[in-house]
Amino acid sequence: PPDLCTVPPKILVPAANETLDLVLGSQVELNCTVRWTGTERCQAIPAWSKDGQWLGNGSSQDTVWSGQNSSEQLLASVLQLNLTHDADFGVFACWISNATATFTLQRADEAGHVPAVLAALLVLVLLVLLAVLYIRCHLNVLLWYRDRYGELEINDGKLYDAYVSHATAPDDRKFVHFIMKPQLEKRHGYKLFLDEQNILPNAEPSADLIMNVSRCRRLIVVLSVAYLEQDWCNGSFREGLWRLLELSRKPIFIVFESQYREITHPAITLLKQHRSAVTLLVWRASSMTPSSDFWKELCLALPRKVSFLGSVGDPQTQLQEDKDPMLILHSSYLDSAGDLDPDGDLGTGPC
Repeated sequence: PPDLCTVPPKILVPAANETLDLVLGSQVELNCTVRWTGTERCQAIPAWSKDGQWLGNGSSQDTVWSGQNSSEQLLASVLQLNLTHDADFGVFACWISNATATFTLQRADEAGHVPAVLAALLVLVLLVLLAVLYIRCHLNVLLWYRDRYGELEINDGKLYDAYVSHATAPDDRKFVHFIMKPQLEKRHGYKLFLDEQNILPNAEPSADLIMNVSRCRRLIVVLSVAYLEQDWCNGSFREGLWRLLELSRKPIFIVFESQYREITHPAITLLKQHRSAVTLLVWRASSMTPSSDFWKELCLALPRKVSFLGSVGDPQTQLQEDKDPMLILHSSYLDSAGDLDPDGDLGTGPC
């Protein structure tokens, strides 16, 4: 366009060349406002171009008004655009006399709902995976942490890891002698003291019970239906439980799933109410597997096991330097092969 004024107009809006990021389908108004000083014959005529091509007349809405003094004129030229196609984006220039303002319109990626939905689904999948991993692996993690950083219960004068109390019923004896004992002693290296006598005759612990339990680090009670028929269970299980809590730290009670739902004895309810003071485990059909959760939970309730060579002996015995032959592995006290005349004088054998 030709220069109409000796003094070029001053662009007020935009203050500098603008770059706009807009999504497809949006509407935008490009405002180009200038101010100039001149006579009435000095008229500023706006023109718009896109990518170097002039747009036709009437493409913009122009408004002219006077400023604070009569010689000051202002002009606002507004170009309205509908960005419905990729071709609608580009570089737009507003020309007024020899003054120019530039608008660069760029297409922005539309932030739709798809990325947000995908992100939410990803978070949900991660939470589900974490929940599954926790359910399947949390016992293994707890066992690993306990075996690595747990308290070592050694040099405490204890001879056994657990005192196991069970009823004389055939099923109870089979469970203890043929399932629990081999699993804990042979697979995990624990040492058990088995007792099928009534541990609380007359609701009070006997002297033998106090002595035997004091030699063990934990107390395990196989709480079957037959066990609950004992006098102390039927008479006052609550008082009996307090006695056991005084004798052992957090006793372990094992119930059978096949009997668990049928037991109406108040002992089960009482044990559930005092879960913080006791450990209640349920033996299920799937517990026969050595890697089942039952054995992991039972091992967590038992003391941390110290690994040692079989020829060395129990760490408690070695650390205390106890020379009692009954506490030493492969004791010669029980071996009569060295006595030339075992039926005769005990003093004739070699020392």
